[in-house]
Amino acid sequence: MTAELRRLTRAVQDARPLVDVLRHPVRLAGPPGLASLVGRVTRRLGAPEFALDDQDSLDTFERLVSDHLALREGMGEDLPPDVVDEIVDDAAKDGFEGLCVRDEVKPADGGAPLPAYAAGDPAAPAVVIVAACGMPARLCERWTRFLSRTHYVVTWETRGLFGPGAGGCPEPGVTAQAGDLFAVMDHFGVRRAHLMCLCGGAVIGLAAAHRDLTRVDSLSIWHGDFAAVAGAERTYHQQNLVALMEMGATAPDRAAAIHPVLCQTMLSSVPPDLAHLVVYPYATADLLHRYCRLNGEIMKTDVSPWLAGIDRPALVVTSRDDETAHPEGSKAVAGSLSDAMLHIRPHGDHISLFKGDPELMNMARDFIDSAAGR
Repeated sequence: MTAELRRLTRAVQDARPLVDVLRHPVRLAGPPGLASLVGRVTRRLGAPEFALDDQDSLDTFERLVSDHLALREGMGEDLPPDVVDEIVDDAAKDGFEGLCVRDEVKPADGGAPLPAYAAGDPAAPAVVIVAACGMPARLCERWTRFLSRTHYVVTWETRGLFGPGAGGCPEPGVTAQAGDLFAVMDHFGVRRAHLMCLCGGAVIGLAAAHRDLTRVDSLSIWHGDFAAVAGAERTYHQQNLVALMEMGATAPDRAAAIHPVLCQTMLSSVPPDLAHLVVYPYATADLLHRYCRLNGEIMKTDVSPWLAGIDRPALVVTSRDDETAHPEGSKAVAGSLSDAMLHIRPHGDHISLFKGDPELMNMARDFIDSAAGR
């Protein structure tokens, strides 16, 4: 019973980014007798209210959240309220919220505050996780948890897509997003750092290195989405997504028109255990419009002109069968950097990275330390 209640607590925490932007109360499928327990857990966590309903009545995203929470009898509905509170509080401390300090960072151009996170010893060597555009920071929890044992790890969530100040049309340019990276570093007192860049975050990380190399110790680029690199092949996914991003960025009504198509595409291609996080920027038509503006600019940016001047140790990781971000883009980038090591895995893509494979995490830590001469 205790283990199930702890799992439910963590599941509610992990689903918060998506739940926060859906219509409330978010409906869930589950035994009616769990309504009181679910209400107590969400109130204790400060989460939005849920309502139990029939599975067939749920919409696409409610069904996804419901599957993630997996309500079933025997989760602790018979426990005394004070025991429930104690278990929830203890489980919450073990989650992402207990791992990281969360602050709001004002970007240099005066846009909406950026939700930013830090974990580990501030005196330790710093790592900035430059995640894929539009992804909740907790998607990188396993990497943050692992690297923060030996490093000071900071990251942030994409401008205009997260937090109470999100909304409107954020400045979509890659330069502005690279500026956000430095704003987060400044906020947490980080002068120099290793940039760990995932998927489209590779474009932001390289833009930041090009802008101010003095603040970069080294870089690692994991399944970089280099859809605009001259001469590099693009996967069908990249070709299709670039076209859809262009349509969705045009106007809110165009985003609303393609919203169902993109939702179906994403939900059919992401692993169930990560779907509640990966589909976040597709949750509403308005969120999708803002995401298309931001991620569309990333996908249209050719990083080639910046590479020759980035003379820092770099690890570039891809795989032979990545059908999301074509490996040829990573190969081209590695070949143009002056001090890059290319690692080609037999299998994998940027989604599989978030599962935190121990071999990959050790590779990352070892490279970061070797690049720093430790």
